[in-house]
Amino acid sequence: MAFDKLGRFFGISNDDEDELEKEEYATSNKDDNENLPLNSVSRDNVVSIKSGLNSAKSKIVLYEPRVYSDAKDVAQNLLNNKAVVINFSRMEDSSARRIVDFITGTVYALNGEIQRIGDKIFLATPPKFVTDGKISDLIDKKDNLS
Repeated sequence: MAFDKLGRFFGISNDDEDELEKEEYATSNKDDNENLPLNSVSRDNVVSIKSGLNSAKSKIVLYEPRVYSDAKDVAQNLLNNKAVVINFSRMEDSSARRIVDFITGTVYALNGEIQRIGDKIFLATPPKFVTDGKISDLIDKKDNLS
């Protein structure tokens, strides 16, 4: 085999034998592929890492509603699998409570979560988002360290 490679390098090998070997190799590979289970991974396909990154991007929408009718836009973002940070600092408390109730119902229907992350600031997430920890827990730990 080493002599064959050396002979091919210098151009003194028998080309008919090489073609016959290539045909036999291709035939044996076809047989091998037919015997593979359906769930086996084929290593012949090359996929760019960058192509998978663009399709898997998740979005977080920052929203600052001013009237109750803005709750529909927040709910629509949740339905589109986008997390929403809602700041109610520019709203009256009664309207903000109504929107929080509406968003809580939307989140419940989607199996998502809603969390208070600050004074008049909430985070609503669809089911594919995972949040870890709570802001109030972090503030309590900071107070205990002083």
